[in-house]
Amino acid sequence: MKDEQINQSLKLFIVLSRAYRALNEEVNKVIQQRGLNPTEFAVLELLYHKGDQPLQQIGGKILLASGSITYVVDKLEQKGYLRRNGCPKDRRVTYAQITDEGKALIEEIFPEHSQRINELMDVLSPEEKQTAIDLLKKVGLSVGKY
Repeated sequence: MKDEQINQSLKLFIVLSRAYRALNEEVNKVIQQRGLNPTEFAVLELLYHKGDQPLQQIGGKILLASGSITYVVDKLEQKGYLRRNGCPKDRRVTYAQITDEGKALIEEIFPEHSQRINELMDVLSPEEKQTAIDLLKKVGLSVGKY
């Protein structure tokens, strides 16, 4: 009985991992066609939807190691999609701010991006989507990293 449970858990993990990889690869095609990598897109999307962010906090919000943030921010700054602004109250804090060019790019990409995700998820009914959301949230919360 215990072996069956372990095997079922392993199978679930593999199926979940493969599904995530397949979905991610498909969704990233839209982003890459516009000259961004998925991390650059994630940073711009965060800034677009949540406003200016301290560089030190971006990594945690998009699940990226803090050392990589500087590199990604540098690249986005070189492309003209964001700028750094020092905090007037605390010189140790630097904010990333999306530029007008960055906003225009996100406004161009995001509708196609979200539409593609919707198309991929449309194999599930609304009820199945909600069940999947609830179950995956339950698993994530049990690990304490959600």
